[in-house]
Amino acid sequence: MFFIILLIFFGLLFLVAEVVLLPGVSIGALLSMVCYGSSIYLSFRDHGTSTGIWVIVAILALSLLAVVISLRAKTWQRFSLRQEIRSSSMPVTPAEELKVGDRGTTVSRLSPMGKVEIGGKTYEAKSQGPYVDPQRTVEVVGFENFSVVVRPVADAQA
Repeated sequence: MFFIILLIFFGLLFLVAEVVLLPGVSIGALLSMVCYGSSIYLSFRDHGTSTGIWVIVAILALSLLAVVISLRAKTWQRFSLRQEIRSSSMPVTPAEELKVGDRGTTVSRLSPMGKVEIGGKTYEAKSQGPYVDPQRTVEVVGFENFSVVVRPVADAQA
């Protein structure tokens, strides 16, 4: 009898997984039907007709109860995430933090793209003119998408 109850329990488990987690008729439904069918067969074979009928009634009642409880909204609120996301997926553009005329130092070689450090922050930069070696002073002359357009400052080096 223990094996029959265990099969009914696993059948319920697979049924709830099918209803809640797995879309459509898939492995959960098939495994649930196999467990239910096996438990019904074993109860008729080993314990007689009356026990088999009681097992069918129990399976129908428990399945209906499991589906109703699984589909209630309050059931899954205990497991749901209640935090709010207050951040934005839009990054801050260099144009919002910098202005034309700001000066900084190249971190990598600009050929023509590279990295510059301006005001303690590192930005993707594009050289307006020739290649610029690392550790050179540059000046912001504009902005292009999420890049800073710079030119080398001729009179000073970092």
